[in-house]
Amino acid sequence: MLKKLLVLCLALAAVISLAACGEEGKSESGDDSLTIGISLPSATHGWMGALIENAENQAKEIKESEGIDYVMTNAADPNKQANDVDDLISQGVDVIVMLPIESAALSPVGQKVKDAGIPLVIVDRELENDAASVVVKGDNEGIGVNAGKYFIEQLDGEGKVVEITGPPSSVTEQRGAGFKEAMDGAEGIEVVASQSGEFSTETSLEVMSNILQAQPEIDAVFTQDDGMALGVVQAIKEAGREDIQFVTGAGGAKGVFESIKDDGLISATFLYSPTMVRDGVKIAADIAQGEDPEESMVVKEATKVVKDNVEEYYNPDSKF
Repeated sequence: MLKKLLVLCLALAAVISLAACGEEGKSESGDDSLTIGISLPSATHGWMGALIENAENQAKEIKESEGIDYVMTNAADPNKQANDVDDLISQGVDVIVMLPIESAALSPVGQKVKDAGIPLVIVDRELENDAASVVVKGDNEGIGVNAGKYFIEQLDGEGKVVEITGPPSSVTEQRGAGFKEAMDGAEGIEVVASQSGEFSTETSLEVMSNILQAQPEIDAVFTQDDGMALGVVQAIKEAGREDIQFVTGAGGAKGVFESIKDDGLISATFLYSPTMVRDGVKIAADIAQGEDPEESMVVKEATKVVKDNVEEYYNPDSKF
């Protein structure tokens, strides 16, 4: 009887030990680790490519230093992005960072994230609801306002202006509204054409080529993105137009900085750095670890960059 009891005790001890080892192995394998889901558009232009790179680098740094895993997805259209976010929800990630391709189209899936009880950090383009726990963005309205003031100053309050906008999103709306707000004070300046360049250099080249054919007189062009500004300049050069005094961008691309440095057609841009996503990923990591965010809205300043201060921001080794 004693022998049987001893065997039973040893067997029980072995079971407990195996269970403990199993739990330890589970912990070591990372099955219990925290995970950040990151949903971004595809790298259709330089700014987005730089943002994706910044997001992944920041996520890797956090994984190495804090042991928080991450899953990153990229989508070329809103439907694919919505499916990506659905997958992240199904995977049970602890927090999601999303840059919506389009504000309205991605608002419903943002609500799904909120309904699933997952904190949501939105970067760059805002949703049309209150699903986000935190929004990290540049000062889009400030870009428009600062650009409008620059146009009034450079044109002495008179001239014909073209506006090249982005796709349907909060970014496009806010930059356009800021520009209009500033330009309302200059009755002598007329916006003769306003079309979307889809934040694409190639699309902007095509759109601007058509505008140049339709508009015999243009003094300056406001673009909502540096990549679009480069496409606009190419169209102007191909058309041989010499009436356009200057073009402005937004973002902080190396090619635009070089135009400003070299007295090129692009004479000003307004900062909207792709490094903002690093803030978004850091905030997501803090939230995943149970920390409350310090603020629900983080806005990066829309600094004007012109010939006088371009050297402060120009980096010849930048990929963007």
